[in-house]
Amino acid sequence: MRVAARAARAAAQLSRRCGIILHANHSCAGPARLGASPHPPEFCSVMKKVLVNVALLLTALLVAFGLAEIAVRLLKSETTVLFPRYHTDYRYGPYHLRGTRPGETFWHSSIDGRWKFVTNNKGFRDSRDFGYEKPADTYRVLSVGDSQTQGHEVRQEATFSAVLERYLNARGRKAEVPNVGVSGFSTAEELAFIENEGYRYHPDAIVLGFFGNDFEDNYKAALFELDDQGQLVATKFEHVPGVTIQKIIYAIPGMKWLGENSHLYSLVFNSVWLHFKFKLADQAAAPAGRPVAEYAVPTQLVPSAREIALAATLIERMKTFCDRHAIRLIVADLPFREGPYRFTSSLPAALRDRLHVAKIEIIDSNVLLQPYSEAVETHVTHGYQHISEFTHGLIGVEIGRRLLFDPQSQ
Repeated sequence: MRVAARAARAAAQLSRRCGIILHANHSCAGPARLGASPHPPEFCSVMKKVLVNVALLLTALLVAFGLAEIAVRLLKSETTVLFPRYHTDYRYGPYHLRGTRPGETFWHSSIDGRWKFVTNNKGFRDSRDFGYEKPADTYRVLSVGDSQTQGHEVRQEATFSAVLERYLNARGRKAEVPNVGVSGFSTAEELAFIENEGYRYHPDAIVLGFFGNDFEDNYKAALFELDDQGQLVATKFEHVPGVTIQKIIYAIPGMKWLGENSHLYSLVFNSVWLHFKFKLADQAAAPAGRPVAEYAVPTQLVPSAREIALAATLIERMKTFCDRHAIRLIVADLPFREGPYRFTSSLPAALRDRLHVAKIEIIDSNVLLQPYSEAVETHVTHGYQHISEFTHGLIGVEIGRRLLFDPQSQ
């Protein structure tokens, strides 16, 4: 909108300038004078008409865009979300992965609210930068996960990472809890991050936020797969979906503003993005016979046995790595919304059993949230229905309680 308005004003100015040139010559048919326009009167007249028409066209487009924007806000306000991701690419050891852009300040908004995001020099959702060497006498916890962990549809100070840090500090344990969640991340990407980058921050504990779409996203990322003996095999070392197109889009002046403020732009962009995303996903899934599309909520209530096996093996390897580096691993079960005031655990019984056998510590959403079932909304009601600030708060406090008072919990 701003770009179109500026272009219209520029066209009008050029038109006026052409008029000034004609006036200075008194008559384009008169004798040429020093400093006069080198163009014949016919050219000036045509150019003036063209510029006026361009200005009128741009103005009409601006008005049409404004009317369409109003219509979308009136008719689609409950379903349109403005959730730009601002992804870029990072190198972690041999891996080339996506992450949030460093040093950014941006906004997400929907009918449920407006949320500010601030990222540090590594793209973490935090206004502070963290060195690899942690400060003396500091207990450091890394929160790893996807958009649920990062805190979409949640204020920065209300994520479970922020709640956990305040809880520990208020009870005498000096703590830092970097929120390294990345929208769209799978367990596979989280494992690659921990093994090649996360451990360098010398965390005392790592919280893995596990959400129901991780089963599908692990196959979409295709960084690891299971061989015939059920062993984890690295299959590729790059997964940066959508990063290139985002770099092109956000290099255009005004596009960031549109992404954060225009409902019409977001509706059109998201529709086109999803169309091609699902088309490519279907093409990729056909030979393998598995789903690969990425969603904010899981598309299957019951993941396949192979999906469960892959997720379990990834987390088991994560546990082995953490034990080797004296890092406590806690898996936070982030539930998905089943309906108003109802939720369902993201951990099916088969995965839960595997994690228990491996002595992997779990925060069970069925236990943590059961007292509030059918009474309190555990998720944001519109938008992409991420877990709510209420749920973030309960998870953050429970993690803190365990770290302080239940060091041997399994």
